[in-house]
Amino acid sequence: MLTVIEDRRAGRFASLLRWILKQLSRLYGAIIQCRLWLYQHGIFRHHTLGCQVVSVGNLTFGGTGKTPVVEVFARSLQKQGRKVAILSRGYKRDQPPLIRRLLDRLSFRRHANEPLVVSDGRHLLLNSDVSGDEPYMLASNLPDVTVLVDKNRVRAGQYAISRLGCDTLILDDGFQYLPLKHRLDIVLVDRTNPFGNRNLLPRGILREPVRNIKRASFIFITKANGDGSEELKKQLRELNPNAEISECRHNPKYLQDVYRGDRKELDFLKGRAIAAVSAIAAPKGFEDELVRLGARVLYHKRYADHHRYDQQEILNLINKSLDRGAEAIVTTEKDAVRFPMIERRDLPIYFLRVEIEMLSGAEDFHDCIARICFK
Repeated sequence: MLTVIEDRRAGRFASLLRWILKQLSRLYGAIIQCRLWLYQHGIFRHHTLGCQVVSVGNLTFGGTGKTPVVEVFARSLQKQGRKVAILSRGYKRDQPPLIRRLLDRLSFRRHANEPLVVSDGRHLLLNSDVSGDEPYMLASNLPDVTVLVDKNRVRAGQYAISRLGCDTLILDDGFQYLPLKHRLDIVLVDRTNPFGNRNLLPRGILREPVRNIKRASFIFITKANGDGSEELKKQLRELNPNAEISECRHNPKYLQDVYRGDRKELDFLKGRAIAAVSAIAAPKGFEDELVRLGARVLYHKRYADHHRYDQQEILNLINKSLDRGAEAIVTTEKDAVRFPMIERRDLPIYFLRVEIEMLSGAEDFHDCIARICFK
């Protein structure tokens, strides 16, 4: 299917499939714009919760590197005295069986209408299976920040304010979540693939038309390389002349053992034969980064985004990596939280820790956030 969407497959069948997908995209776009119009004209009501609400999201489906940006936003706001809650949908998490959920609703059980508390700002309360990998990763890295999971983020925000005393809400992947009124919309644009083929789902990767970026308060160009991204900035300024535009990149910091927790400097990768495994939206960028750091990637395994690993898969991965002569396995931090425990590890398995670095101007990311959120 991906080869059809990206126009890499020829033939009558592929052309017919692309035509069908294009018609579905047009229908999807009409629904999206109708929904937006209904909110803009007050027919569908925005909820306001009486506190600062910052949305971090994007126009495309996956791959912009959003989670590290959410993390640094939350950390910076918390350090400046805010009581922060991250509200996440918890994509691809395990849920109780449908019959259990229906019975909970029919019996009006209290917990059925409450968000999942991944972290209450003091304790990590749920694992990645229940909460989802991104909320769990955020909660693990932000011990003083509340992390809640609920499809209904109005309800989650009310819970964070009334029950946990939060005064600042960050919507993880919240640009399309319109029921809750946002004070600021931070939109991320991947420099390496800003808008795909500019078609909406399912013909392309856009969640809504490119012109809708005009709703953004601030635009971050992610995965930048320091060349200024002038052509992309020009496009973005035409679409949104009012938003500030800055560049940032995801900067590797260190390697950490998935099971033992010990760390190694990035020099460990230089000249070392490794295997790479990932289940993310843009695996090539991760693999290219390992090569840039000096690793010799002898074997790589890619799974679908948010794939949940089992023990046998990890054992097979270890055996195949050994057969190819790898000295270590390297994965992403997001994947690492989905790795099951295994008794025997014949190869060390590390994840690559990545943090955000500002490239536009002399200001660092925290100063930039302070200027955005406290001006």
